[in-house]
Amino acid sequence: MANLNKVFLMGNLTRDPQLSYLPSQTPVCEMGLAVNRRWHSPDGQPKEEVTFVDCVAYGRPAETLSKYLRKGRPVFLEGRLKLDQWEAQDGSKRSRMRVVIENFQFIDSRGGPGAAGPGPAGEGAEAEHDGTSRPAPRAAGRPASTQVGSGPAQPPAVHETPEPLATDAPPLKDDDIPF
Repeated sequence: MANLNKVFLMGNLTRDPQLSYLPSQTPVCEMGLAVNRRWHSPDGQPKEEVTFVDCVAYGRPAETLSKYLRKGRPVFLEGRLKLDQWEAQDGSKRSRMRVVIENFQFIDSRGGPGAAGPGPAGEGAEAEHDGTSRPAPRAAGRPASTQVGSGPAQPPAVHETPEPLATDAPPLKDDDIPF
């Protein structure tokens, strides 16, 4: 039987990313993500729910995420679910589900020079892009090189607007599910 463990999330960071290192000197970045769902109830009232998700990245992506992201910033994450289990000091068994980040895209709602765009991490030019042609893509999770003397490092800019998601779908009922 085939298995699939794939997660796609887009939301805002709930806290600044925390960068640490394993004894092997592998970078580890832990962060929290808030994902909002908006819909209208059958009586037309707008509703919203928020899901909070713990996420972790390793290696070069961990360094890039911790360098460019801060609390409140939007990001698109792709990864897999992982269940961590341990025994607490009081002897109780503990567990938590996290998303292990495998790929990501910066998304910027603020705009302006140096703003992260919706392309893969590190995609785009360091200077403000005029939108007439698209820069060559880079490997996901790898930042574009910074220019000497260009001031503080900024995430690359890509000016492309993603399609808005349909948020007015009514909630599903058990009778709507065909199996």
